[in-house]
Amino acid sequence: MSDAHHEHESAIKTPKQLIAAIAAGFLVPIICIVLLVQYVANDKKIGAGSGGESPEAVAARIKPVADEGFTLKDVNAPKQLQAGADVYKAVCAACHATGAAGAPKTGDAGAWSARIAQGYNTLVTHAVNGIRAMPAKGGNPDLDEAEVAGAVAFMANQAGAKFKEPDLKAAKPAEAPAAEAANAPAAAPVAAPVAAPVAAPVAAPVAAPAAAPAKLSADAGKKLYEATCQACHSAGIAGAPKFGDKTAWAARIKQGPSVLYEHAIKGFQGKAGMMPAKGGSTASDDEVKAAVDYMAAAAK
Repeated sequence: MSDAHHEHESAIKTPKQLIAAIAAGFLVPIICIVLLVQYVANDKKIGAGSGGESPEAVAARIKPVADEGFTLKDVNAPKQLQAGADVYKAVCAACHATGAAGAPKTGDAGAWSARIAQGYNTLVTHAVNGIRAMPAKGGNPDLDEAEVAGAVAFMANQAGAKFKEPDLKAAKPAEAPAAEAANAPAAAPVAAPVAAPVAAPVAAPVAAPAAAPAKLSADAGKKLYEATCQACHSAGIAGAPKFGDKTAWAARIKQGPSVLYEHAIKGFQGKAGMMPAKGGSTASDDEVKAAVDYMAAAAK
């Protein structure tokens, strides 16, 4: 009976304990609320009166979307040749890191042994000119042959070769004809001959308006697709939308043909993959546009 009585006794036995319990009941929630407010108030905010109005933050918000995946280059600046490892990471790894389209994987001695046996010069020739599904210069026509040779040596050496990378300091990149013309001395001005007086003015015939260039047929687009584009677009390699895949092509078609043409002709590199300029081929702009139309039509 006494045990049952003790079980029902309250923990508060004195007035002081009662006052302490009441004070704790008020103070503890208040302290928790104050701490929570401080935690929220100290969090970083974006907006007026904060770092969100700094020049750096504003520049990041208004950065053009077109800058993503593209790097503006000064065409007049001297070309800086890249080392083999840098060229591999920027261009070659898209296929050689995964073995896409039959490319020998980096570091796979078994896949590289027969190629290494062909010799360094043969491998460089194949890489520069292209072979089978391998586009010329890996799909980047802006690469110098010395840069391609360095990338070949880098990849082959990962599989056991002992090739020596070319000396980039000794290799001089080819100058663009425009640059040569700009550096050429200006020719001395030639005095214009005095025209003989004309008896009577003759009305010049009205020139006929220039005809719009003829658009290549779908057969031309299909031909280029089968020769070049299908190496990646038939299997979706390197993030390429698969041929006939309406879901993969829907967002791209929505951008409009002009955007598709520009990405296909100039090349594009985004988060999902990369597209070499003209698919690594030497086709004309009109042929590339015809191939784009052919693939887009198949996905509609």
